[in-house]
Amino acid sequence: MRTNLKLIVAGALGALALFWSLAPSAPPAPPPQKPDPDLFAFVRSMDGTRPDGNVTVAAGDALVVDAELGHLFDYYLAGLGEKSLAAIRSQIELELDRRLAPAAAREAKRLLGAYLAYKQALTGVERGLTPSADPLQAAQARLQAMRALRASYFTPKESAGLFGADDARDDDAVARLAVMADGKLDETQRQQKLAALDAALSPAQRLERDAPQQVSALDSAVRALRAQGGGDNEVYRLRAATFTPEAAARLGELDREEAQWQQRITAWRAQKAALGAGGQDPAQVQRVTDGLFSQDEQRRLGAN
Repeated sequence: MRTNLKLIVAGALGALALFWSLAPSAPPAPPPQKPDPDLFAFVRSMDGTRPDGNVTVAAGDALVVDAELGHLFDYYLAGLGEKSLAAIRSQIELELDRRLAPAAAREAKRLLGAYLAYKQALTGVERGLTPSADPLQAAQARLQAMRALRASYFTPKESAGLFGADDARDDDAVARLAVMADGKLDETQRQQKLAALDAALSPAQRLERDAPQQVSALDSAVRALRAQGGGDNEVYRLRAATFTPEAAARLGELDREEAQWQQRITAWRAQKAALGAGGQDPAQVQRVTDGLFSQDEQRRLGAN
């Protein structure tokens, strides 16, 4: 029982860092006939993606400060390491100028500066936390320090807009940790408290919680459909009915990219075999490899 409890607690801790949102389902539409030409490629690892964050304005072109603005910031910040922080900030500001009227863009840029300063300060705060062997105490201390730090960079309204959804998710995870760590509860009481937490979830939180199971079920359904002879159009409609037409189109594009990758792997193996199994010249093998794969792609080849 102690081992199982540790695994459950570790899983709940992981929820503190988990973010996965899915758009509401919509009626299926015909699949696109050609790839979208506007796919974004700020850094190579994001090739084929678009910036997250549906940044909006209210009446009078006032910026709406919500989680979507943070999603936009985080999308670009994920490229840190491939691009410098200065380059990332510059790109975010260009995107804000493209999407927003001048006054709203200025406000968004001000919040971007506060957001970057907050993230940098948070790293130092986390390093300064006293280590704890108690997962519940460690999680509570981190959340308390993080929320206290925000007051130095954001108004209460800005904090609620940018971080409210994350806070609700974190509070739920910590509440579940507390239930699992409470040795005074028997199994029936524990399940009752967990069920009460489930009932208190918002529709958005419930969708997020169920997303991994939904994705896994869809993946199984797609494999079964293909095994029965279903083609790309049938797979697209199944995915669009589960998520959205846009998500289905992106998944279809990933399918095509994976199929092309496997075709190149097959061609690569065949060309290597044609060189002769007895004593392949490493230089010849490298020429074959260079002809089919970029340097970045070659790192994915491994021991193929």
